[in-house]
Amino acid sequence: MNTQPPDTQRWALTLSYDGSRFYGWQKQAGGVPTVQTALEDALAQIAGEAVSTIVAGRTDTGVHATAQVVHFDTAARRPAQAWIRGTNAALPEGIAVLHARQTAPGFHARFDAYGRHYRYLLESSPVRSPLLKNRAGWTHLKLDIGPMRQAAALLVGEQDFSSFRAAECQAKSPVKTIYSATLAQTGGLIRLDLHGNAFLHHMVRNIMGALVYVGSGRLSVEGFSALIRERSRLKAPPTFMPDGLYLTGVDYPEAYGIVRPDPPQWL
Repeated sequence: MNTQPPDTQRWALTLSYDGSRFYGWQKQAGGVPTVQTALEDALAQIAGEAVSTIVAGRTDTGVHATAQVVHFDTAARRPAQAWIRGTNAALPEGIAVLHARQTAPGFHARFDAYGRHYRYLLESSPVRSPLLKNRAGWTHLKLDIGPMRQAAALLVGEQDFSSFRAAECQAKSPVKTIYSATLAQTGGLIRLDLHGNAFLHHMVRNIMGALVYVGSGRLSVEGFSALIRERSRLKAPPTFMPDGLYLTGVDYPEAYGIVRPDPPQWL
């Protein structure tokens, strides 16, 4: 459905931000810093009018993004580089506009997305590196990635993920589809990559918490499988910290021409 007001253009932006600097994506009362507030304030300076954004997926406090997507409507006529460079000049540290594109009137950053990519970066080390604080999750436990990979493979497919759903989740259904779930390890760093059609509130962090239990031997692969089948948070491990979670991409039909950059090499 086309919700674009007459005499306006619809633009899509791809963003990267450091979630540790903000209280999540969504605007909040009380003037606390959020990504949405900072972005809309900066866009308003370039547009010369108030701007309201729609985001592909809201992120919580401490959660980062390397390729978040938003759209907005504006009567202002500006070239793409103005929306990129001008907005970046007006933004606070911790947020950057990577790409800008005028889109079709019917494009919707949230409802046209058919896939989302998340990465969780986990440090497994007796002592937490101060250089990775706010950049990676951490556990002092020594983890066996073999069972963790076996457990992650059980996530693939369409299933009810109530066991990994936050109590305050507003999604209409707990049934989601995971297309791929992979784990890689380099020294003491473990990377979990999840690609799915959509995710529940805290779903990735809850999955990571359960996988840490598996890797440390506190939960077997069979126990992880049973946890999925039980569809309940009551017996699930605690929600893991947000520090290492990154939204790394959003999938759209090619016709929209939305750029999805690869995650940075260090991630």
